[in-house]
Amino acid sequence: MASVLEHRREYLRLMRQFTQDAGFFTVTDIQKAAGIPRSTAQDWVTRLVREGCVLVKKEKSGRAAARYAALSAIPESTCRRIFTTTDGEQVEVFHDCMSGACAAFCGYHHSHAGGVVTAVERDGTLLRECARIGDAPVSIGLPPHSAVGISGVRYVGDHIVQRIRCIGGPAYSLTDMMSRAEGVVRVELDHAGGIVEGNVWTQALTHLTIGVDDTDSKEGGATFALALALLRQISVGRAVLPISHHVVMLNEKIENKTAGNSASYIEVAVHPSRIDRVMAKSREFVENETLSPEWGLAFLGGMTVPAGLREYGRRVREEEVSRAEADEAARQSGAVLFGGNGVIGALGAVALARLPHEIQLDPAREFT
Repeated sequence: MASVLEHRREYLRLMRQFTQDAGFFTVTDIQKAAGIPRSTAQDWVTRLVREGCVLVKKEKSGRAAARYAALSAIPESTCRRIFTTTDGEQVEVFHDCMSGACAAFCGYHHSHAGGVVTAVERDGTLLRECARIGDAPVSIGLPPHSAVGISGVRYVGDHIVQRIRCIGGPAYSLTDMMSRAEGVVRVELDHAGGIVEGNVWTQALTHLTIGVDDTDSKEGGATFALALALLRQISVGRAVLPISHHVVMLNEKIENKTAGNSASYIEVAVHPSRIDRVMAKSREFVENETLSPEWGLAFLGGMTVPAGLREYGRRVREEEVSRAEADEAARQSGAVLFGGNGVIGALGAVALARLPHEIQLDPAREFT
């Protein structure tokens, strides 16, 4: 029985590989790859079709062989997206999972394994990890050791390469799933006993934070809704990867407000060569969809909010800030503004990025 199960696993692996590479396979493909008689290959294909693991894509026609494709009850990859943003010697790794439990598992083990990870944050199914360029040892093994850790991060041209060391379930994810995740260029594997190591290649993208404010009116609309629509709009295709949407509360005592004086910001990962295009597309979209002539957009590239801009964020929650002051804060921090007086709040939203939700939503909360 063990031999039958081993053969089944091996032949099904070959069928899945052919399906992934070419979109289909034939009985001859399996015969040659496995080095078995054609009759044996046909028997296994027929059996797996009957079990529902393989489907017939095209029936045999004349001399043209039948084409098959492999299916699986197990998801091809619980890793939906893996991508990285960079800012000098800093790197942020994003891992979007099908399951919040999987994201929590990896976050817990990465944070306890050592290595180059410096901070871990989970937002639902999205795991965000800050790491430094370089190498550092990780302690991987059976409990009480961590099951997975990132032992190195390096630049190779315009790519980021993560060195991952793991065992057990994470090793299955590294060997069978990560290469299928959106954003992954390729995965290189090494086996050392029960430990699996691999290099995960992703593009080195730029982290872009976009603040939005004053897009609604007394008659209707909501800035948070337009910001979400903007996130969807600019993330169409593969050039821009969406990260998150946030709402922040600003000075509630300002007279010229439609309701509670909230603003929004969104985060995306974008190739450096596409930043200008994303900014232009964002401006066009908001200008066409806004209900207020005072709409404002603020853009900030990079992973760090400068100290001066943080101070602007504090002031915009406590004081009445002028457009001239917003322009100066943007100039000093490298932010780019478009629009009317809404840029005051849009830049304020960007200034409060990366703070905990509890601080972003409560103007009375102090922060450093």
